[in-house]
Amino acid sequence: MQFKTTELPGIGKKISFITAEGNMVVLVVHHSGKREMYFFDDPDSDEADFSISMTSDETRELGAQLLGAMYQPVDMDKMKMFKKQIIIEWVDVKKGSPLVGKTIGQSQIRTRTGASIIGIVKGEDNIAVPDIDVILHEGDVLMICGKQAQIAKLTKLCEGGDAS
Repeated sequence: MQFKTTELPGIGKKISFITAEGNMVVLVVHHSGKREMYFFDDPDSDEADFSISMTSDETRELGAQLLGAMYQPVDMDKMKMFKKQIIIEWVDVKKGSPLVGKTIGQSQIRTRTGASIIGIVKGEDNIAVPDIDVILHEGDVLMICGKQAQIAKLTKLCEGGDAS
């Protein structure tokens, strides 16, 4: 990707580049600190498809996000390996499950199955990363994480069976 920089006398600088998909992005940095970003679906067009204005603080925050300051995507090869080993599933707690009426800690879910509960939907309420003192009820939907065999054991418990 090549950036083209142009001085805009009395205004500031214009920075532009063509994306891998053939679109053009133009950033105008004013001497005042204001930034304007323009997107051209067709780089030969005289009119931008859309534009936004940002303060210097907003531009810095956007730049930090684009650089991955808060989130780094996983390399696809690592993701393929990860997907083979770790699964996330949603499982309903059924009537007759030995988990009903017990806390996560009392149920010893992790010890018995190796899987972890990473979220629970309780009717209209959502619990992210629940504590071990959360009581499980019939109809709860558990978001569980683990290897395939671990998920199978916890699913069996949720359906009323034994984890072994």
